[in-house]
Amino acid sequence: MSEGASSDAERKMQFLFHLRQRGITNTRVLTAMEAIDRGPFVRGVFSERAYDDTPLPIACGQTISQPSVVGLMTQALDVQPKNKVLEVGTGSGYQAAILAKLARRVYTIDRHRALVRAAREIFDELGLHTITAITGDGSFGLTEQAPFDRIIVTAAAEDPPGPLLAQLAIGGIMVLPVGQSDHVQSLIKVTRGEDGFEYEEILPVRFVPLVEGLGKD
Repeated sequence: MSEGASSDAERKMQFLFHLRQRGITNTRVLTAMEAIDRGPFVRGVFSERAYDDTPLPIACGQTISQPSVVGLMTQALDVQPKNKVLEVGTGSGYQAAILAKLARRVYTIDRHRALVRAAREIFDELGLHTITAITGDGSFGLTEQAPFDRIIVTAAAEDPPGPLLAQLAIGGIMVLPVGQSDHVQSLIKVTRGEDGFEYEEILPVRFVPLVEGLGKD
């Protein structure tokens, strides 16, 4: 094994060890995160920090979330092999790629056309053919494909958007950050039962805001 390959393997081991330390214990989630290299999703000057547990800037003024938060959100979502998943906020495409290792079908939507285009290219390179990436206003969900077994939102709203709640299947789970400012947000898990919705707070987080409409790119 070359020195470069050895150091890459060591970084991946440290990466997974850190995820476990942060509370990500679900074997399927850890396996998916081991299979999806974060490297291709981090471009330019920040590429050397792809294995750091930190959010990093990407195009269109957005960020790629820190891996431990991606892992905790994915773990809370409890994705099953036959699930159809909606992701609101494609961003770099990293979260959708991990979901594709866990679900039957993933739909991901983003208001920035450039981000969707770049994510599609990576999905094709990685052979992730169960992901459909769409440019659109994710705050309204994706009515034509509803209901969804799982919904994950990677931008913060003041409250869970009504259209997304309506598109969640009975027995379905939605995980999203909510908060009235950039500084005070909570990651919550919403479970839809026959008689309504149950809400569970998971941890404090900090995400970019959920914005209606399409980006200017």
